[in-house]
Amino acid sequence: MKIRNRNAGTTKIEVPMAPMIDVVFQLLIFFMLTLKIVAPEGDFSINMPLGVPSQSAVTDADLPPFRVRMEADPQTGELVQLLFNGNALGNDPRQAFPLLNREVMRAVEALKATGPGNLDKQEVEIDPDYGLKYEYIIAAISSCSGRMENGKVIPFISKIKFAPIRQEQ
Repeated sequence: MKIRNRNAGTTKIEVPMAPMIDVVFQLLIFFMLTLKIVAPEGDFSINMPLGVPSQSAVTDADLPPFRVRMEADPQTGELVQLLFNGNALGNDPRQAFPLLNREVMRAVEALKATGPGNLDKQEVEIDPDYGLKYEYIIAAISSCSGRMENGKVIPFISKIKFAPIRQEQ
């Protein structure tokens, strides 16, 4: 048996790099141009409570927060009472949340009159009952954060937080 020389007659094959780099750049440009940046939906600036606050907890805001209290029926989770800073706004969601929106708008207008920097410091504290349906909480967040007029969003308050969790009764 005759053994052949493996190195004899072989040529080195070179891969051209320029076309490969062109293809990579074309793919990169394609994906950059087709990328659609979409604002996340339902992005609320909400500070969720971590639990029972400590006794030495101090807030950064100089102004007391607007308080939105929502009382629920323990069996059904329906809205029983909506209060804004202690004032009753009713229990019919079709009337109470638009009224809440108007009250927040009035409070924001009064706050703007006191100084331009105060609106950035203002917070809303939402205090719902344990068994309240989430649709009412979202409606309260929407009512406090702004309103739509002529197809434009008019923002009110962006700092919305929740009161410490109440125990289930």
